[in-house]
Parts: sequence; C-alpha cells; structure tokens
Amino acid sequence: MSATDGGGAELRRRLLAEGDAGQQQQQPQESPKQPQQQQPPECATTENSDHVDSETETEERMPDEKYVDEMAKKLPQGTNKMPEVLGYVLSGLPDRWKNWVIRGIFTMIMISGFCLIIYGGPLALMVTALAVQVKCFQEIISIGYSVYRIHGLPWFRSLSWYFLLTSNYFFYGENLVDYFGVAVSRVDSLRFLVKYHRFLSFCLYCIGFVWFVLSLVKKYYMKQFSLFAWTHVALLIVVTQSYLIIQNIFEGLIWFIVPVSMIVCNDVMAYMFGFFFGRTPLIQLSPKKTWEGFIGGGFATVIFGLIASYFLCQFQFFVCPIEYSETEGRMIIECEPSYLFRPQEYSIALFGASKTITMYPFLLHSLSMSIFSSVIGPFGGFFASGFKRAFKIKDFGDMIPGHGGIMDRFDCQFLMATFVNVYISSFIRYASPQKLLNMVYNLKPEEQLQLFNQLKDSLEERNIINL
Repeated sequence: MSATDGGGAELRRRLLAEGDAGQQQQQPQESPKQPQQQQPPECATTENSDHVDSETETEERMPDEKYVDEMAKKLPQGTNKMPEVLGYVLSGLPDRWKNWVIRGIFTMIMISGFCLIIYGGPLALMVTALAVQVKCFQEIISIGYSVYRIHGLPWFRSLSWYFLLTSNYFFYGENLVDYFGVAVSRVDSLRFLVKYHRFLSFCLYCIGFVWFVLSLVKKYYMKQFSLFAWTHVALLIVVTQSYLIIQNIFEGLIWFIVPVSMIVCNDVMAYMFGFFFGRTPLIQLSPKKTWEGFIGGGFATVIFGLIASYFLCQFQFFVCPIEYSETEGRMIIECEPSYLFRPQEYSIALFGASKTITMYPFLLHSLSMSIFSSVIGPFGGFFASGFKRAFKIKDFGDMIPGHGGIMDRFDCQFLMATFVNVYISSFIRYASPQKLLNMVYNLKPEEQLQLFNQLKDSLEERNIINL
C-alpha cells in the first residue's frame, strides 16, 4: 500500500470517529416529546442565496381557500343588485322572477343605448370600444389586486395603467397610421410620430419594463411577478381584441354590428330558452347553462343573423368601408357597394329540378358568423365563468344591475371580434387603394417618380390609357 493510500484511509477513519462522537454528544439533548427542528443547509439561507426564508415563502404562496372566500365577499357583485325603486316595486316576486325582470329591463336599456351609439356613427363606436376596454381592464386588474393583497406595493397600480396606455398608444396608433397616415403626415409636427411610431411604442414599453424592475421588493418578488403576468394577460385579452374591433369597424359597420348583435341575441335567447325550458345541464363550469338554452339560442341566432344581415345590406351607411376624405377633411362612408352587398342569382338543384334564387352574398358569410357565435362564442363566457369560479366570485363588478360588470357582458364579444377579423383577412379583404397610397406617400420623391413611370408603362401596355 502506498503512503497516499495509507494517509487517505487514516483520514476516513478519523472523520468517521468524529461523526460518531458528535452523534453521541447530541443524543442526550434530544427528547422524544420535543424533537429539534431540522436546520436548513447553509446554502439555502438568505445570507448565501436570493431565496427567501420560510416565513416569506408562506406569504408568497397562492391565496388559500379561506382568503379567497374573504376576498369574494369584498368584491362588488351586480347580479343581485337593483335600484331601490325597482326593489320596492318587485318586492312581492320570488327571487327567480325578480332577477328575470331586472335582467330584462337593463337588457333593453343596453340595446337601446347600443342603437343610439350606432346612430352616432363610427367615431362614437370607436370611443365606446375604448371606454369598454378600459372598464374591462379595470375589473380584471381589481381582482388581481384583491387576490394578491399587494395594495401597499410601490408603483404597481400605476404600472398597470401605464402599460394599458402604452398598449393603446401602439394599437390605436397603428390604426391611425393605416387609415389616416396621409393626412397626418402632412402635418410637420406629427410626421415624426407617424414615421417612428413602432419605435416610440417600443421605447415606451421599455420604460415601463425598467420601471417594474426597479420597483421590485425582495419580500414580494413572487407577488409582483405574478401581477406583472396578470397585467399582460389582461392586456392580451382586452386591448388586442379592442384593436381588432376597431379594424372591423373600418371594414364597414356591418362587420361590427352584425357579429355584436349575434352575440347579444345568442346570450338573450339562450337565457330565455334555459329559463323556461332548461332541464339538462350543459357544462360544470356554469351550472345554470343548459343544453336547451344552448340549442335554442343557436337556432335563434342563425335566424336573427340572416334577417339583420338582409336588412343592413340595403344601406350604404352600413356596408361601405370607412375612409378619410382629404377634400372634406373627415371620415366618410360613401362607395359603390361591393359584390357582397349586391343581389346575386344562384342556381340550386333540388330533387332534380333547378331553381334560381336571388340573395345577397353577404348572407352566406353571415351564416358562418352566426354558427361561430352560437357554437364557439359561448365558450368565451364559459372561460370567464371558470375564471370567476376559481376566485369564488359571481361577477366581475356591479355596474349593471342584474348582469354584473362590463366584462360579464363582453366576455364573448372579444372572442367573436377575433374571429371576424381573421375571417375578413382570410376570405374577404382585398388590397385597399387608401393603404397603398399611404405607403406611396411615405416613399422618397425619386421612388415615387419611379413607381409612377412603371405604373404608366404597365397601363399603356394593357391599353388602359393612351398618352
């Protein structure tokens, strides 16, 4: 055996002897009734790691059931809320019928308000979409504040609204550049904002990102990052969908009014069918939803969608894209209706006989939207129901008596807006001369001249013009 091996063996024997002696010294101190608490290893202490101690870990856990119950009692709920006058008048009715009457009254009020906003034109609709978006964001973020108990954290409420403003600056600025870029670019003070819009938006987001990092408090890392993610998910659900709604409005009011009305019809008729005929539960997330309401609301929505589409197709105000007129200095809704909104003849072979019918092609697209709003649209509501059940709350707010918060009424609308935008871009949209002109005006003068000469040569070759 070498000297090295001998030295290693001797060292191992000494370490084992010291370990046995240490254990013998600790045994008299141990008591079966009061066992010593196991100490964490040195590498896990706060002095040697960014990991927090056990007390802080307990505070950073997700809220337990007891706290969620307490939080649910504090958040405002609107389903059972009603004005005092109506409460007095309906005091003799059972709660089930009382809620039915309240929901019916405020449903009619909201539908009437929606008609007035449509009468106000596209600008009124866009402002309303922005207002609804802000209120929905506030309701979602309020739940986050309540769940994570972070009212005392520095700057987080301000940061949430800052990210909302930044997101709106980016998305609404994109719409402004797309549809009003030519007019805005002619104003010298705004040309810089148009040209570098995306870069400025990114810089604003970076400011918020740095602001968030600097506001981190060691004791609340988990809570702050959780709410940071919560804020961004809320922005994804609310702001991006609002941006798509604005884009749908610019394609023509019919692409906004018909889908929104379909969701409203489906919601109302599903409630009516379920209230009077509902017997079979549909989904566990929302126990009051029934198959009878789901199917009845679906059929009613398809019929309503075809009737509403047929009516709206007859008016330029609803079918024409919204464009900015440089001569008039305002948005106009004037055009020659496209193929979709002019009656066309279709031949149908039925039982060996050919029959010709005349209809608007848009009705076929309306049928697709009504099927989506009836079959897939309600799952936006089911998603919201699951979200609310996770925190044991019934409503997002109490702004609308009998209904709850604004988010409770628009949970399905956001999913529908995305579908309509994707549907238009996939099957309907064509190159817009207005957008092409915006791009041309942003070119350098020599590039514009080169484009003009190439376009002139092409038109002459095809005998479209003779110069």
